Amino acid sequence: MNLRLYEVAMAGCIRVLLIDLLAERATFGHGGNQEVVRPLAAAGEVEVLLVTPQYQSIESGNQSDAGEVNLTEVDVPDWDDDYPFWQSTEVELEGRIVTFRRIVMPMHEDQKRMGVWLSKINIDALVCSGSRRNVSIWEEWMGPAGTLMWSSAQSGIPTLGICFGHQLLCHKLGATIERADSLSSGIWEIDLTEKGESDELLTSHRCNNNAIAGLFSHQDHVITVPKNCSLLSTTSHNNVTAVRVNDSSGIALPVWGIQFHPEAAKARIERAFEWGHITAEEHSSLKGEHDGAGILTSFASIILNQ
Repeated sequence: MNLRLYEVAMAGCIRVLLIDLLAERATFGHGGNQEVVRPLAAAGEVEVLLVTPQYQSIESGNQSDAGEVNLTEVDVPDWDDDYPFWQSTEVELEGRIVTFRRIVMPMHEDQKRMGVWLSKINIDALVCSGSRRNVSIWEEWMGPAGTLMWSSAQSGIPTLGICFGHQLLCHKLGATIERADSLSSGIWEIDLTEKGESDELLTSHRCNNNAIAGLFSHQDHVITVPKNCSLLSTTSHNNVTAVRVNDSSGIALPVWGIQFHPEAAKARIERAFEWGHITAEEHSSLKGEHDGAGILTSFASIILNQ
């Protein structure tokens, strides 16, 4: 066991706060969440705190002033009943039992108060998932969710926005988001910028400068690079594929937005097709190799080395 993993084992659980915007999807939602934390589970104990602002009532957010408060069915009056609500569950990953537990989050856009809440719940990382909603079709809950991401970034907490999470973070930082006429679904080679070529999230898993590929499924596009961010990569269909956030002095923070889906493991895609969650056309476009697992392993290493 290397020194860092020994320190993690001695320190206790790594705690990940996950903005769970696909809670109604068993495969790309709960299954995707498992892929995000799998590399951490391989290293040590992990606990996952889930927040679902898309379903949570505005009023219930007041409970968060107390810190870490369990979410109940009363707090989520708009829950998608096609996917039964659960407050907590346990999953075996990499030979360990990982607990996923839903908590109440603040439903306001007060940056300072959000930072206080983050301090109270004492997390090691924040991840925002993809969503079937769209930043270009704004909903009230997106404001608090974006404030949570930005507060995490400003606190220096390793933060990763995936697909919708990427768009929401970029929107919060002033980027333009536009909706395309059709869905972009498939695996594209990622073209790294000069900054991207040395970025630890995108390249630390790479061997011999091999090409990097990402799996995409989105209709909203980030059109402009947000302020205080470095552009890391582009693709032939999307000009702002990955960004890294900088502090006010221009120093890179451990905060990224990526348009592609690193959590879309092959087994998850096959199951989604079997269960009728994606069409035959989408299934065909999403076959093939991509670098998602390696990028998530890189993100886990970043968390462990903070």
